[in-house]
Amino acid sequence: MPAQHEPRNLRQLKAEVRRRWGTVALVDILKERVLRTGCLEVVTSVSGGGSIPASVLAERLLLAIYAYGTNTGIRAVAAGGHGHSEDEIRYVRRRYLSLDAARAVAIRIADATFAARRAVLWGVGSTAVASDSTHVRAWDQNIFTEWHSRYGGRGVLIYWHVERKSMVVHSQLISCTASEVAAMVEGAMRHSTTMRLEGTYVDSHGQSEIGFGITRLLGFDLLPRIKQINRIKLYVDASGGRDAYPNLAAALTRPIRWDLIAEQYDMTMRYATAIRTGTPTTEAILRRFTRSASHPTYAAMLEIGRAQKTIFVCRYLRLRELQREIEEGLNVVESSHRAGGTIAGNHRDEQEMFVACLRILQAALVYVKTLMLQDVLVEPAWFERLGDADRRGLTPLFWNHVLPYGEVNLDMSKRLTLTDPAAPPQ
Repeated sequence: MPAQHEPRNLRQLKAEVRRRWGTVALVDILKERVLRTGCLEVVTSVSGGGSIPASVLAERLLLAIYAYGTNTGIRAVAAGGHGHSEDEIRYVRRRYLSLDAARAVAIRIADATFAARRAVLWGVGSTAVASDSTHVRAWDQNIFTEWHSRYGGRGVLIYWHVERKSMVVHSQLISCTASEVAAMVEGAMRHSTTMRLEGTYVDSHGQSEIGFGITRLLGFDLLPRIKQINRIKLYVDASGGRDAYPNLAAALTRPIRWDLIAEQYDMTMRYATAIRTGTPTTEAILRRFTRSASHPTYAAMLEIGRAQKTIFVCRYLRLRELQREIEEGLNVVESSHRAGGTIAGNHRDEQEMFVACLRILQAALVYVKTLMLQDVLVEPAWFERLGDADRRGLTPLFWNHVLPYGEVNLDMSKRLTLTDPAAPPQ
């Protein structure tokens, strides 16, 4: 579908946000998020207490997260105006900021954002996420650096799960040769937020027949944008099914093997339960199956996937609303692909910390922008201007007044003027 023009009211709304709050440093957005929700409290619950005062610890954690999330580095951040040395920030990073703690902070921010949203503006809670990978370059000397044929460069992949209103609910670092289907399933099962996930949008690289089969067994919908959909073959439900649809003869193929599905039903459910509980990773199960493509349980999952894919393709070709929904979801995750720079770390845990802190920054940005938009739209003069196109395109993912880099000047006493999200509308 052709790209739609941005509604005029949304452009004016973004200009109004910039007029009221001016240019805001990204570190101040992160600080505001920390002060409003106390999300760093989960760090001490994961990493344990210590002798550093809570206020000092919060500042140093904030600086460490900013250093990793922006890929600026602790040394550059320590040169700013905040009174904390490089050694002090590095100590807090080693002692407190574990990978589990960083992920817990991101989850806390996401849940608080869901709670702060006003249904009159954003609608009822989202139930679908868009899943996609982005390529981040890394040094050639890094032992984890791989060449990616599709992106045409050396680096690593970050796989994102972003719900339709722009909040990241899960992120993970994967190798360039890893299965995107496995990454999609892992994120859907392990996002740990309060969001109820019922579907996931992916592009052609995130779907396959086995992907359709696994997601069907796990109880959520796989909603892909498929390249060259005109070449897709539709499976019929029984012998003689081709004769029932003479106009579709060129697109039809063999019947689904329901007998194989019935025979392997118990084993397919065992593998699905193992994925749901996290006993093995989805990647490990898929690798085991692909070593032996004749595995009967794998063949049964493929049959389930073929049936589900046929159903989806028929729905996709018939429903224009479904096509638009998938495009909108994937556009959201593409808008969030703003990870810049080159990963310099030569250790896997350092790379994963970069991904986790980048997720925290994106979540903090969405939270603060959500409150800014709500503060403007709570006024009847602005709210009544919104039409259907404006509501459809309303998003907190815009960057025209955010200063992501520069000298880091941290003053915890200076706050952004924002309304309490629990306050009733005027």
